[in-house]
Amino acid sequence: MTSPGKDNWYLINNADQLDSPALVFYPERIAENIVRLKNSINDISRLRPHVKTHKNAEITRMMIEAGISKFKCATIAEAEMLGMCKAPDVLLAYQPVGPKISRFIGLIKSYPDTHFSCLCDNAVSLEAIAAAAVTAGLQLDLFLDLNVGMNRTGIVPDDQAVLLYQQIDAEPGVYARGLHAYDGHIHDDSLELRKEKWQEALNGILYVNQEIIAAGLAKPVIVAGGTPTYPLYASFDDVECSPGTFILWDKGYQDAFEEQEYLTAALVVTRVISLNGPASLTVDLGHKSVAAENELQRRVYFLNAPKAKMIGQSEEHLVLDAGAGHGFQIGDVLYGLPIHICPTVALYGTAALVSNHQVKGEWKIISRDRKINI
Repeated sequence: MTSPGKDNWYLINNADQLDSPALVFYPERIAENIVRLKNSINDISRLRPHVKTHKNAEITRMMIEAGISKFKCATIAEAEMLGMCKAPDVLLAYQPVGPKISRFIGLIKSYPDTHFSCLCDNAVSLEAIAAAAVTAGLQLDLFLDLNVGMNRTGIVPDDQAVLLYQQIDAEPGVYARGLHAYDGHIHDDSLELRKEKWQEALNGILYVNQEIIAAGLAKPVIVAGGTPTYPLYASFDDVECSPGTFILWDKGYQDAFEEQEYLTAALVVTRVISLNGPASLTVDLGHKSVAAENELQRRVYFLNAPKAKMIGQSEEHLVLDAGAGHGFQIGDVLYGLPIHICPTVALYGTAALVSNHQVKGEWKIISRDRKINI
């Protein structure tokens, strides 16, 4: 094995104790990413990181200890993990429908140290959420979800959105707290192109915001953006920013968003389990072990086999062309940097912790499941 050094920070000296495939976290690099995030904005109170990337209580506590008090999440389980960590302010960036409304009410009652809010984008959901709140004797904070171009959820930022916000404000059991806009459709490599599309989205948000204030309502809190547009929103005052991938980073964002200099802090460790030709080898990293929504060549990059090309992948196996004379033997470890870390983390129940090139325990990916208690 190559001796550990600056350029091979990822090497694990006691990797023989780690079964594969395995998700590994590097806590010191995670801590550095938190520092870099804090240094990237003028006011830490404007940070509302999304926890969907790590889904982990220990990382959440690291951010809370660093002074971050607001968080965003996508599922009831992620919200409950935040409640368990006593995160002060949590936005469930999802519109609860059906049984999720009662689960959300149960969450609020179970974790009184955390202030929870959620999204709404239509009158039918508003009335259902408000009725449940009244029955439970609660006053729920709602954010109006704006569709700024992703066309997934939300209401178009026009006069109808202003009317719905006024309806939220007038409805018993709920309080109109602010506006939410996710621009996940903006992910161009070029920062200038991202800025053009971001400005269009921002104009819609600001229009609704101005009309709400003109109508005599309290100034809305604005929660907007994800990782690709984070630097743009960070430079614009009065917006809470919600990056998520920064905490672990990945190969996809490392290549696409060079202006954001975070450290890759999570890998998948895999082993050679078969040699099936002079150039071909098979590792135990199937599509149950690394995010597989991208085409085959855009799933994982091997730090210690950078020229390896993916030939085929099944549930438990990944076949690679490592080139003639590659030198790998049965049992050798490969260190994979996922192209997309968020869904990769969700494939694992735990992450091994690597510090000073040694495996030193593990953390549970507690909110990868759909339900913890609530």
